[in-house]
Parts: sequence; C-alpha cells; structure tokens
Amino acid sequence: MPLLSWLTKGTDERPDAVRVDDRAVSWVELRRLAAAVADELHGVDRVAIEATATLETVVGVVGALTAGAAVVPVPPDAGPMERDHILRDSGSTALLVPAGAARGAEGAGRAVVPVDLTRRSDTVHPEPDPARTAVILYTSGTTGAPKGAVISRRAVAACLDGLADAWAWTPDDLLVHGLPLFHVHGLVLGVLGPLRLGSGLHHVGRPRPERYAAATGSMYFGVPTVWSRIAADPDAARALRPARLLVSGSAALPAAVFADLAALTGHRVVERYGMTETLITVSARADGPRRPGTVGLPLPGVRTRLVDDDGAVLPADGAAMGELQVAGPTLFDGYLNRPDADAASRTPDGWFRTGDVATVDPDGWHRIVGRASTDLIKSGGYRIGAGEVEDALLAHPGVREAAVVGVPHPDLGQQVTAYVVGDGVDGAELIDFVARHLSAHKRPREVRLVDALPRNALGKVQKSRLTAD
Repeated sequence: MPLLSWLTKGTDERPDAVRVDDRAVSWVELRRLAAAVADELHGVDRVAIEATATLETVVGVVGALTAGAAVVPVPPDAGPMERDHILRDSGSTALLVPAGAARGAEGAGRAVVPVDLTRRSDTVHPEPDPARTAVILYTSGTTGAPKGAVISRRAVAACLDGLADAWAWTPDDLLVHGLPLFHVHGLVLGVLGPLRLGSGLHHVGRPRPERYAAATGSMYFGVPTVWSRIAADPDAARALRPARLLVSGSAALPAAVFADLAALTGHRVVERYGMTETLITVSARADGPRRPGTVGLPLPGVRTRLVDDDGAVLPADGAAMGELQVAGPTLFDGYLNRPDADAASRTPDGWFRTGDVATVDPDGWHRIVGRASTDLIKSGGYRIGAGEVEDALLAHPGVREAAVVGVPHPDLGQQVTAYVVGDGVDGAELIDFVARHLSAHKRPREVRLVDALPRNALGKVQKSRLTAD
C-alpha cells in the first residue's frame, strides 16, 4: 500500500481537506501541487526543506515523498551553525523554499527548488520501495552536534497504522493541531497521518487556545504546554467538548492538567510515548481507559522490556524501575554517518536503548519516569523518579511549573533539587509539602525559585540548561 495511500487514491475535490492557518486545498489539488514539486526533484536522493508551519511546507514534503526523496526538515528557528550542520551532514542536494523566498534563498551549493502553489502537474510517479528513507530527523543529545535519525517509509507506515488501530483514526475525523513541522509529533503524525489515513487536517498555525477552540475538530494533538494553556482558558477548553479524542505527547502531562481538562472538556486525555528514533511505540487506546501519568500499552507489533544497570530484564510489577528498551517495525534505520552512536544505541540482541526510565504494571501499562541521565535520581541508596516529585510540587496551589533534577552531593551521591516557578511560595514550605505527600527521602533538599523554565520547541524542559547555570 502506498505510504500516503489516501492522498494517492483520493478523488475528493472539496476545498478544505488540508488547511494550514488560513489557506486550504482539496485532496486532488494537494496531489497535483505535490506532483509538480516531485517533477522538479527527479533523481534527488535527499532534499532539505525550511519547515515553517505553512501550506508550502506540506506541499514540499508531500512532493519530496512522491518523488522518492528523503525529506530533511530544517527548523525555521535554527541558528546558522545548526542549519549548516543539518544541510552538510544530511548530504541534501536540494533545498525546498516557498516560491516567494526562492530568489534570495541561500542553498550553500544546493539547488534551490521553489514550492510554487500556482503550479500543478498530473504526472503519476511510481510508488518508491517501502525500505527507502522517508525522513531524516535531527535530534539533539546531551553532547555534540545533532544526529540525523534515518526513518524508512515502512516504519512511518507501521507507526501510523498502529495509531489508526489504537485511536480508531478514520477518514471521518478532522485532526486539529498547531505543532512544529520538523518533529515526529507535528510532521509524521500530524501531517503524514491524515494523508495516509484520510482524516481532514487543520493546522492552526500558532497553537493558541482560541484557535484550537474555533477549529471544531474531532481529534486534537497537543504538547503539555499547549494543554496547560487550554486548561487555563475555560471557555476554550469547554469548546473542545464535541471532540472525540484529545492526545498529548512529547513530554509528560502533569496530573493536574489532566484533571482540569477532564473537568472542563469531558475528555480524559490520551497519552502516548515515543522518540524520534522509534516513532510512537506505546499509547492509551480510544476504546480503553486513560490513566493520568501513564502512556498505555505497546502498539501492534511493538515489544518493550525493562532492564537494570547490568542489562538484566526486570519484572513488570509496577514497582521495578529500569531502562525501557524497544523492538518492532517502527524503529529507525540508524543514525546518519554515525555508526558509533548507532552501535551504542542498540543491544547485542537488537533492542533499541531509549535512555528513558520506566515502570510497567502487571497489566502492561507503562509509566515513563524520565530520562536516565536526568530524571532517575540516585540519592542515599534510593532510586527516585523526578516526575513523581514534580507532580507532588505541582499539586501545590502556588506552583505553576516545576522541574526536579539530581545534583552532586558528597554524602548522598545526588540530592533532589527542584526548580520552581510559583506565586507567593518559599522553598521550605514546598519541601514540607512534598514530604507530607511522598516518602521523606523523595522530598527536595533544595528548592530554587526561578522566573521560567527553559524549554524547547515542543515544550520539553531542558534540564541540562538548569544544571549548567
């Protein structure tokens, strides 16, 4: 089956199948626009694209995939060094830009190909081999330049089909979101999902509560920052009551936000888990329960396991914390030009090391504790999950945001340290508050009050920047 199977066969000429901000096209028109781009990319193996939240980006991505080229999204806010690294490291030989920007675009020796929304083509391009690369997504670690994760068309299809099963995602749906188009969440799920599964798509541009409220969709995607802002706007939240499914991902959704959304929208949010390298592997289901703080069950074909520091498999008893490892059809093909990093990311028996710490209940439900490097704190012989302490802090009415890390301590090994954005609170009060709700050894030893937490484009707190200050 073609990767973008609904788009490939669609005959619907209704003018609003795919909308980005205030511009929309039908399925037939999108296919013809993409075919015109594909005509220009004949023979191109990898093509970079300035991944702005625009209709040109959608058309450019679809055109590149139609031509069988690998898409390399470039974040629009990338600085010169990051942009140059992505272009050089990916080996892209062409750069897609909106037609109006093509004249002044700098391709650094690459062909600059305009995405012109006045050009259409009826060329029928052959469907590429499923093993061909669909996207190369650059992901940053704690050190070094971003690495390019090579993801096949087959892996993308497996992920989307698994989500269609889990979320009952059909052509009757209208998906609404305002996520960046250079990550898995916004691009693979949020654009390629509708083009494979047939749902309408409305990208609202900037993900503001009032724009989500006005979109009248059946499915909504958001990251915790978006959902937190919607929960703080009761009128916008109540406008989502007619929806079928609210989905949160890319970071942990605070339990308080989950509860507020449930009260205001009537929906218990579906949480899911994935990484750039694995796509989405675990999710709650549309026809099943949703438990705050948990991310559900493995998608069809996906296998997971927990291991300890020595690689021994841990029991699924809801208590044992270990590194989550993943195997299955959604895994990436490797890091581009980085055989060392690729080898380090996999076990001898072929499992991917996520670097995330989790617990798994006896019924298979997964709870993500956090990153092993920052969210599993080893203090005084105890293993403490930062997320549990963060949830306890966020239960305090004066706390708006919280991030918990382990910092070196001469006696404990690491001490639990909290960074808090709050109103009228002090550190001693918050330490006592957590100690009353959790085991005493989990309380923060220190609370640092800050004006804001550093976050990336998807709303994830960048804890390395906290500890570097």
